Amino acid sequence: MRCVIVEVRKKQIISNVICTESTMTVEVEKASFSGLHEDHLRLNDATNIACRLQSNRTHVFAVIPLSGCGTEIEEDDDNLRFKNEITTFDNVADTITRKHLLEVQFYCQYPKRGNVTLGFTAHRRNVTVWDRGFGTFTYQFEFYPNNQYQTMVDPNSYPLVYTLGNRIYMQIEATSSIDNTVLFVESCRATPYDNKNYKQTYSIIENGCNVDSTVKTHSSAHKRQFRFSMEAFKFIGLHDQVYISCTVLMCEAGSPNTRFSQGCINSTMTNVWTPNHHRRRREVVAQSSRHFVSQGPLRLKRSAESNESSALHLNLNLVFIAGCLLAAVGMISAVAMYKAKVSKVKYQPLPTFEN
Repeated sequence: MRCVIVEVRKKQIISNVICTESTMTVEVEKASFSGLHEDHLRLNDATNIACRLQSNRTHVFAVIPLSGCGTEIEEDDDNLRFKNEITTFDNVADTITRKHLLEVQFYCQYPKRGNVTLGFTAHRRNVTVWDRGFGTFTYQFEFYPNNQYQTMVDPNSYPLVYTLGNRIYMQIEATSSIDNTVLFVESCRATPYDNKNYKQTYSIIENGCNVDSTVKTHSSAHKRQFRFSMEAFKFIGLHDQVYISCTVLMCEAGSPNTRFSQGCINSTMTNVWTPNHHRRRREVVAQSSRHFVSQGPLRLKRSAESNESSALHLNLNLVFIAGCLLAAVGMISAVAMYKAKVSKVKYQPLPTFEN
C-alpha cells in the first residue's frame, strides 16, 4: 500500500484590470492559460459583437463599458462594484456549460461619494460621485465676476470679498459620462460655517423654488449647467463669512417621472411629490441620488467697515481743513501784531544847526 497525496488547485491566471470613469479594460496573458484557444473565450454577454475579446501576440484583452457586455452591478452603503468574467464556451448561443475550463473574474470598485481634495484649501475642489445606472458625475461649483460667465473667479483669490448688496454670480455644472441627462438644483442654503448641519442657515432655493427675493436665474450653455445670482448679505452678529451649499441630482432628459420634470414644488405640494414604493423603483434609472456640493468662503464687508472708512476719510479732511484754518489765523495774527508795532513808532523832526 502506498499513500499518494494529490494537491488540486486552480492555475494562476496572470491578468491586469484598468478602471476608468466609464470603462474596464482587462488584459490576460496568453501564456498563463496555455492549452485553451482564445476563440473559445467570452465575456458574460457573448451575443454582442462589440463585446468580443480581442488579442495580440501576447495578450487577450477587452475594453468593457460599465453599463454593457453583461457587466453586473453590486453595491453596499459605500461602494459600487462592476463585475464581469472571462469564461470558456463551445457555442456562443449556449447559456450553460459543463466544461468550465477557465474562469477569470474581475471587477472595478468605485466609492459612491468622494471629494477630490488632498488637503485644506479655501476653495472647494470638484466633487465626483458614482450612481447606479448613471455612471460618474463630476460637479463643479464656481463663482463668476459678472453675468457673462466667461471666466470663473481664480481659486487662489479665495476667500472672496463682497460688499453688501453687490450681486454674486454662481454656476453649478455637471460633467457626465452618460448622455441625455440634465442637472437639477433642488436646494441651496447659506451658513456662516463650513457645516451643512449648522443650526443657523439661510434658504436661497428650496424644493426647486427661489426663496430669496433677490435670486435670479441666467441662461446656461447646456442642460447640465445651472447659473444663478443673488445680492450679497451677511449673517447678523459677528459672522463675516458665508458658505453656500446646494443639493443637486441628475435626471434622464425628457422623462416625466423625475424631479427635474416636477420643477418648483412649494411647501403645500410637498406631499404630492412623495412617491410610493413602486414609483421609486421605476424611477431608479430615471434620476440619480441627491448629492451635496458647496463653495466658499465668501467674506462680506460689514457696513461698519464702510462707515469707518468713510469716517476716516472725513476725519482726515477735517484735520486738513482745521490745519489750514489755524495757519490762516496765525498769519492774520502775525500781520496784525506787526502793524500794531509799526503804529507805535513816533517820528520827530531833527534839530537844525546854523553856523
